[in-house]
Amino acid sequence: MQPQTSITTQPSPAQQDIIMQIRDLSVSYQTRRGPLSAVENLSLDIYKGEILGLVGESGCGKSTLGKAMMRMIQPPGEITEGQLVFDGTDLMTLSEREMRQIRGARISMIFQDPMTSLNPVQRIDDHIIEAIRVHQPHVTPKEARQRAIELIERLGIGAKRLEDYPHQLSGGMRQRVMIGLALALKADIIIADEATTSLDVIVEAKFLDLLRELKDEFNLTIILITHNIGIVAELADRVVVMYAGQVAEVADVETLFHDPKHPYTRGLLKSVPNIDLEGDELYRMPGNPPNLISPPSGCRFHPRCPVAMTTCSMEEPALLQINNNTSSVYQQLVHCCLYQAQGETR
Repeated sequence: MQPQTSITTQPSPAQQDIIMQIRDLSVSYQTRRGPLSAVENLSLDIYKGEILGLVGESGCGKSTLGKAMMRMIQPPGEITEGQLVFDGTDLMTLSEREMRQIRGARISMIFQDPMTSLNPVQRIDDHIIEAIRVHQPHVTPKEARQRAIELIERLGIGAKRLEDYPHQLSGGMRQRVMIGLALALKADIIIADEATTSLDVIVEAKFLDLLRELKDEFNLTIILITHNIGIVAELADRVVVMYAGQVAEVADVETLFHDPKHPYTRGLLKSVPNIDLEGDELYRMPGNPPNLISPPSGCRFHPRCPVAMTTCSMEEPALLQINNNTSSVYQQLVHCCLYQAQGETR
């Protein structure tokens, strides 16, 4: 099987620095029926200061990719090959002890339910102070607490709530605490994995506004893993569409929504409710995601693709750069046989 080649995307003037390069990353899980390929030969550049939306159906590998970026894949899962070059260092070459200095301090993750990450018998100030002093032992408890007060107030939570336990806070407040833990250590990348799923629409909107403000204020790089296409349209600078453990398409958010190239991307967008369109039924993409223990030959989407050709079942397409004739500073990349003649292999 031909691996996907590395992605090189032209950044905007404000995003010239590549903060992380993912190269030919593969993650598999051992099952009774054989290895399941959750992510295969995936390559991606992530730019400093961008909000990158990561979308796709359940089981496409989004969360696995997010955890792999922090080397948090646990048995029976395993990163079988690839590079994770962060700030010039391949994380795959570091020891577990060295990785603990990276996690939280440089790359942080916000999960769908913060109650699974916050210790229920620790007060909020204990969480933040402990995180600071573990990674920065030279900081005194008094200095750490002062930093915790400043952070929690910046996040819109009163300082008196530092004395509370996680169960005494609302879901939105707990998510803000998780952001505070990342900001306390001045993390470079924050991975938000379905971080708004458990929030109601009002709290979700406030949370997204906060993410946008913090991104600009602290020059954060945010990886937004979500099923919610609307959130991506509102917040992201660039979008990666994943299918069956591989990249299907990469484009800036405006190009992706107005000129999607991959048939899977088009299907995803058609399945989103739109009050401007007539008809009562939503578009339903035919078929089901493939079995990743024994994926189909060629393009993994071809059994469901409405425009599949004979070659689609025989050859895996290359990841191509498409000339979309737009003013976007980002290149549009697509993993599809339809564009072999007009695209440039990346």
